[in-house]
Amino acid sequence: MLNKEGAVSPENRKWINAALEAGVTVSFSTGRGVQSALPIIEEMQLTTPIVAVNGSEVWERPGKLLRRHLMDAEVMGRMHALAVEYDTWYWAYAVEGVFNKEKWLDDPSSVQWLKFGYFTEDSDKLRLIRATLETWGGLEITNSHPNNLEINPGGISKASGVGEVCRLLGIGMHEVIAVGDSLNDIAMIRAAGLGVAMDNAQDAVKRAADAVTATNDEDGVAHVIRRYIFGEQPAERSGE
Repeated sequence: MLNKEGAVSPENRKWINAALEAGVTVSFSTGRGVQSALPIIEEMQLTTPIVAVNGSEVWERPGKLLRRHLMDAEVMGRMHALAVEYDTWYWAYAVEGVFNKEKWLDDPSSVQWLKFGYFTEDSDKLRLIRATLETWGGLEITNSHPNNLEINPGGISKASGVGEVCRLLGIGMHEVIAVGDSLNDIAMIRAAGLGVAMDNAQDAVKRAADAVTATNDEDGVAHVIRRYIFGEQPAERSGE
């Protein structure tokens, strides 16, 4: 959705508004916590459901929580220890706020955890951390960038979050268009009636998608809305 300046382009905004006016529900499904996504949502004046923290929270609308899925504090402590062991940057979303390497808690049980993340440009470290996490079981392991890992409770993903939104709206996943660029989008892209990868997406996302649109700096979301909601000019290529 956002371009390299971290903003919603005028073209994306125009076509999102056109979809809303046509009766289509346009929702953000993001790895960010709602506190990070709200400034953009409020700027766009959206009052639609929100899937936040990779599905750990689903909001009926801004300010009204529908569902929340928490991480076990003991598991969070173990993931934190792993980050310290491998000397990576790390961060985590909790109901109470965002915590990271520069601001952590002595008592992980004092807050309600939603997601943990690792970041390092050392691919070997990421591979070893992922291998360790996979032996624990009960975790959903994805990424939002090639240099990070994002961990949610097992079974919790953007797909599960969008599924909850569908139940709220009384529609099926086959009626959903999902657009994404990272591994945390793959489950959602596969579950949706139409899954679209951005042209700047990771290769695995393109392989999972039904179609590929333009990049985030080329109004890729607007192209999807024009093509698949309004039936305008072809702008997508077949998925790889």
